[in-house]
Amino acid sequence: MNVIETERLILRRVEECDAAFIFTLLNEPGWIEYIGNKEIRTTEDAVHYIQNGPQAMYEQEGFGLFLVELKENHSPIGLCGLIKREGLEEVDIGFAFLEDHQSRGYALEAAKGTAAYAKEIGLKRLAAITTKDNLPSSRLLEKLGMQLDGYVTLPHDTEELKKYTMTL
Repeated sequence: MNVIETERLILRRVEECDAAFIFTLLNEPGWIEYIGNKEIRTTEDAVHYIQNGPQAMYEQEGFGLFLVELKENHSPIGLCGLIKREGLEEVDIGFAFLEDHQSRGYALEAAKGTAAYAKEIGLKRLAAITTKDNLPSSRLLEKLGMQLDGYVTLPHDTEELKKYTMTL
């Protein structure tokens, strides 16, 4: 089910048939370094991640992380979407892309589409979190129009993260 379309991208709900892609993305060095090791060791683990992550959030909130694919050939290149996290008052925008598809403007294009979607569904503010050393994500969030709004440590975690916010 397509949710967002931009000039070059389609953002759609993640399905169980996307498990091989999810396995690859969640084991990329950048995902593990900046987001964390989700212990996805098999495609079966990836199916469980899809069911308990994005699909569960679709059911609970009506939104979640969406699979980002190229419009021209429907190749999956990343995830971008909205997350309701424990410890954050606002809904969080999150994104991650395969290393081969970074630095091409896809993440910013997907994030802009996601922010517009957030406004369409009635959200008034968005947050984003990133590790203090993830400078590419910080730059992207600033290009999106977000401003650093302090630091936060999420429940069940010890790392202090940068928190960005914006009004929609």
